[in-house]
Amino acid sequence: MPVGELLRERERARIPLKGRVVDIAALVVLAPLLVVPALIVMLAVFLDSPGPVFFRARRVGYRGRNFQMIKFRTMQTDHVGHAVAGANDSRITPVGGFLRKTRLDELPQLWNVLRGEMSLVGPRPELEEFVALHAEEYREILAVPPGITGPTQLRYAGLEPHLLSLHADPERFYREQLLPDKVKLDAEYARTRSFSADLSVLVRTLLLPLLIRIPREGQIPRRRRIRWGAAVAGTMAIVAVPLIFLLALGSPR
Repeated sequence: MPVGELLRERERARIPLKGRVVDIAALVVLAPLLVVPALIVMLAVFLDSPGPVFFRARRVGYRGRNFQMIKFRTMQTDHVGHAVAGANDSRITPVGGFLRKTRLDELPQLWNVLRGEMSLVGPRPELEEFVALHAEEYREILAVPPGITGPTQLRYAGLEPHLLSLHADPERFYREQLLPDKVKLDAEYARTRSFSADLSVLVRTLLLPLLIRIPREGQIPRRRRIRWGAAVAGTMAIVAVPLIFLLALGSPR
């Protein structure tokens, strides 16, 4: 079926039962670790700037079905601009910048997972306009459920905002340079996905706030090297990261 027809479908495309069981089981295990940071981030977003705590973005999902992807709001509500944002975008709030660097803004998408619209691991759901630019490749990518995290998301975590900030037209740079590489990586994931690979992606995602080294201006973000023997301790430390950041904010503006 052509991608154009897939995008026009209005029937609910359901994620296969086997994948849903794995997602729900993983959520049960991760919930005690993630609930506290999510609540703290909600409070930080609320105190940081006027506007709703959550942001809903229309994305193309499994088998071409559009859905509302949920994130913590990271931008001012009274600004408009490009569909993509660099690290120095004036629309990004102070808390939003931190959430974007650590990917904590993605936590609300656990609700999309519970609703069966996303999986924990999979290709990143894109805007319909970007999907249309690579119709053939997305025939393969849309055959698997989109994910909160995945190999593509990990590769560009922390790096993408920096790259976008180097260009006067970040949306053009995204369309012409970053998007083709992301599409290639997502298509490769769709062809070779496995349970063991997905588990590895989940562990690395949990450690991401500790792995990303926030760069000085003009530097390219780099990843810290962490021994896998410290994975458990590092994962638990993630809980403290949003709390420390919130305390550092001081009084709200």
